[in-house]
Amino acid sequence: MPDPICMVDNINGSLHVNTGAIEDLYRINQPVVVVSVVGLYRTGKSYLMNRLAGKHTGFALGSTVESKTKGIWMWCVPHPTKADHTLVLLDTEGLGDVGKGDSKNDAWIFCLAVLLSSTLVYNSRGTIDNTALEKLHYVTELAEHIRIKSPSLAGAEDEDEQGDSQFVQFFPNFIWTVRDFVLKLVIEKKGQVTEDEYLDFALQLKKGMGKKESNYNLPRQCIRSYFPTRKCFVFPLPASQDNMAHLESLDERDIRPDFLKVTQRFCDYIFEKSNVKTLKGGHKVTGRMFGHLVRLYVDTISSGNVPCLENAVVVMAQIENQAAVQEGLKVYQSGMEKVKFPVSINEIAAEHQKLSNMATTEFMRCSFKDEQGEYLRKLTVTAEALVRSGTDVGLVSEKKCHDLLSELHEEMNKNLQQGVYTKPGGYELYCRHRDSIITQYHEQPNKGVKAEDVLEEFLRARNVEAHSILQTDKKLTENEKKIKEEREKAALIEQQKKAAEEKHMELEKVLQVERESHQERLQQVKEKFEEEKRLQQEELNKALESKVAEQKDLMEKGFKEKAKLLGQEIEQLKKEKESSGSGSIFKDYVMPIVHAATDTLSTFLQYKLLRKAII
Repeated sequence: MPDPICMVDNINGSLHVNTGAIEDLYRINQPVVVVSVVGLYRTGKSYLMNRLAGKHTGFALGSTVESKTKGIWMWCVPHPTKADHTLVLLDTEGLGDVGKGDSKNDAWIFCLAVLLSSTLVYNSRGTIDNTALEKLHYVTELAEHIRIKSPSLAGAEDEDEQGDSQFVQFFPNFIWTVRDFVLKLVIEKKGQVTEDEYLDFALQLKKGMGKKESNYNLPRQCIRSYFPTRKCFVFPLPASQDNMAHLESLDERDIRPDFLKVTQRFCDYIFEKSNVKTLKGGHKVTGRMFGHLVRLYVDTISSGNVPCLENAVVVMAQIENQAAVQEGLKVYQSGMEKVKFPVSINEIAAEHQKLSNMATTEFMRCSFKDEQGEYLRKLTVTAEALVRSGTDVGLVSEKKCHDLLSELHEEMNKNLQQGVYTKPGGYELYCRHRDSIITQYHEQPNKGVKAEDVLEEFLRARNVEAHSILQTDKKLTENEKKIKEEREKAALIEQQKKAAEEKHMELEKVLQVERESHQERLQQVKEKFEEEKRLQQEELNKALESKVAEQKDLMEKGFKEKAKLLGQEIEQLKKEKESSGSGSIFKDYVMPIVHAATDTLSTFLQYKLLRKAII
């Protein structure tokens, strides 16, 4: 993407998705690392985003008191350090713009930045003091603007429990960038401190239960509780006051070295530490998924509802699993198109199973949360329908066999028309010619699944003319004619038996192929389950680590009551972790998927449906 594009328009306080930007995202199949910047207008947010894109210009930099960025602008660039990843930069319109006069609209912009990003950068000027934190009041409203669980799926008790322990699992990492910082990083009684220690000091809570202490603590407590990691960068003035108005056009020689040094550290940190955007459950988001996610959240907000993380996962799973079915079918169809028909029953069954497993592998790569095997079942049913009707294996085989026998029988047919077989000894000559046709027919390779059936049909048709020739052959006695007639009947019965036995043998081969491929599908489903369980465990571990560290800090600072309450959240997270890692989930989650696939595929092995597949 050569330039940024508006992703979410903010028109008269109403948010709208820009279709062009979403179409751009739909074309990105790589995982995305999403970095959003928020902050008061005219604080230099766009400059940082341009530097992350490796450019000096791109996002608009305002040089007046008017806010330049409206809505949310997006810039997708190749990730500079993660191969096959896309870095998505989101520059949001300035909060607190006096020309807008709508704090509710600001709150939704802030909320969207939190929902969409894997790293959230809050940009401010001066110092991190109480005034700066009061301006970040949007963070205190997140619990009102974001829901973890769907109201339709959660009981009243679950809704009450929606809180810090849940938010920290799904919220982005938090970076506070302080621009035009002119003070020294020195704290009384501590001396020289790091940037992170400076932020930690600014977020310390005050003891007391009064309204004043509560108002003071609220934004600090929200930042400490909601975000899994916190980082701080302080930037000195970038240039002289005269040059500040056109920072983007300045040569790097005119920008202060210490400012450039911090900027480079900031970019390096983002590139190294910012993770791929994930959904609830730890599922990695691609550009295509991100486009659906943006549309879902903006449409939800525009309709007057509260975005719900659980609903988002359900909707995204439906979209992605349907796409995964199509990707699996592409693999299956492209493989079947390369099969040269006609082929035998066991050959087509083996090819079907091989391609089905390949299609399942592709499906597993693209899908997530197909907990009841609904979409895997859809894949296997469609693949089976394709092998039954799309390949026409029986028709191709039947046509080839009929054409072959018609060609081999052509000379014999001329003899019949010329009365060659009506002379004495004609029956013996007829049998030699007919047996020669059968021998040549058997020698012909690649006749396909209908070979014996068509031969049986051919011999049954010849049986009438053979009987007629036998009865008119004056060389044979009546007793010899009876004996040969019995042999004709026995030969036809033998051919019928041979055709049935061959089908039975091929069916046994098909069953063996299915038994082997079943184990492969089972392994694929197990691996998918283990991966999704691992991602969920990582998500919970991250939340636990954050809460335990927060509890330790509260204990050290003397906030024993708050630490005790936090202990309850920690225990709840531990229970959730234990539950998500239990073996019973395999029975409840994996086995339905396995059976969904196996039950469907096994129908292909049933004799009746096998017959349908080759007719």
